[in-house]
Amino acid sequence: MRTEAVIVDAVRSPMARGKAGGAFANLHPVEMLAQVLQGLVHRNDLDPALVDDVLIGCVSQVAEQSALPGRNAWLAAGFPEHVPAAMIDRRCGSSQQAVHFAAQGIMAGAYDIVIAGGVESMSRVPMGSSRGGADGDGPSVRARYAPGLVGQGISAELVARKWGLGRQELDAYSAMSHRRAATVQGSGGFDAEILPIRTEAAIVKADQTIRPETTVEGLAQLRPSFHTEAYAERFPEIEWSITPGNSSQITDGASAVLVMSEAMARKLGLRPRARFVSFDVRGDDPLLMLTAPITATRRTLQKAGLDAGDIDHFEVNEAFAPVPLAWQREFKVDPERLNPCGGAIALGHPLGASGARLMTTMLHALERSGGRYGLQTMCEAGGMANATIIERL
Repeated sequence: MRTEAVIVDAVRSPMARGKAGGAFANLHPVEMLAQVLQGLVHRNDLDPALVDDVLIGCVSQVAEQSALPGRNAWLAAGFPEHVPAAMIDRRCGSSQQAVHFAAQGIMAGAYDIVIAGGVESMSRVPMGSSRGGADGDGPSVRARYAPGLVGQGISAELVARKWGLGRQELDAYSAMSHRRAATVQGSGGFDAEILPIRTEAAIVKADQTIRPETTVEGLAQLRPSFHTEAYAERFPEIEWSITPGNSSQITDGASAVLVMSEAMARKLGLRPRARFVSFDVRGDDPLLMLTAPITATRRTLQKAGLDAGDIDHFEVNEAFAPVPLAWQREFKVDPERLNPCGGAIALGHPLGASGARLMTTMLHALERSGGRYGLQTMCEAGGMANATIIERL
């Protein structure tokens, strides 16, 4: 009989705009993550010496995020030196993969207690910093996919084209993301999952990214972000609909999930709040890049012995509006169950932290609604995706 892996708690920082003037722009990413780790440990009255490992996702592991920020955040929190940490990079799915590794390690009997999470300070370590301007594809990949792979923005345009998603539909979905997030925020729905973060200037207690005033008419005024003459010549079929308004926001944030064996949680007097049902990670067409959540969802449902209709809450990362909309075209689930709290278009996408952030939001939302199953999936660079199903206990 396998060891059951359970979630005891899941928390996150507020989401802050990842640019100069953002709430966390003057906060070192190690300090941001350290406060999240402190909050998670302290609110569960957990002896940090019992933690077996700290698994932290981060995408741009350069500059201030280059020196094992998970390990340094643990030390900055004042926790025992004997507890190790590792950094994980599966691009946007980095902290979802960290959660997978944590749960799988517990199921295998290698761990009893793991903290899995992520951090990304996009204001202090800008997206793309780790590439240093270099082309990482290599000549054989370029030859295989001649005349070459493209960035995610172009992939989003190709996905919109393939699934017949026009600008009006993309903008309407994006405005709805802000409305949903604003509704949850206004009702206090995010309060239990957010840990206040101290900066030199203030204590930040709420997401800074939500714009409840967003309208389809306002979004329609934004110009496409990725149109160039070269791409227009290569892809004459593209209608050029992806804008800053229907894309995820560049954001600073951190997140963490406390994962244990069920036996250890009971021993410590802690309540298991959800169990892991199934996991999947899949690759798909690296040119379309953003479609792997579809195949990963199918596989993780199959592994769980469930149908899409059995799932009460879906989190499909809103990297760009075509991602959840194309996914919805394939699975035809109740739209009210898809990103009901809003997503990365409204809340932001702090790359390495987003996977555990989605898990945090999904767990708390299942508890508010009384739902049983939640499914989370995340598109990732290179045409990959993670998918996870949890069951609320």
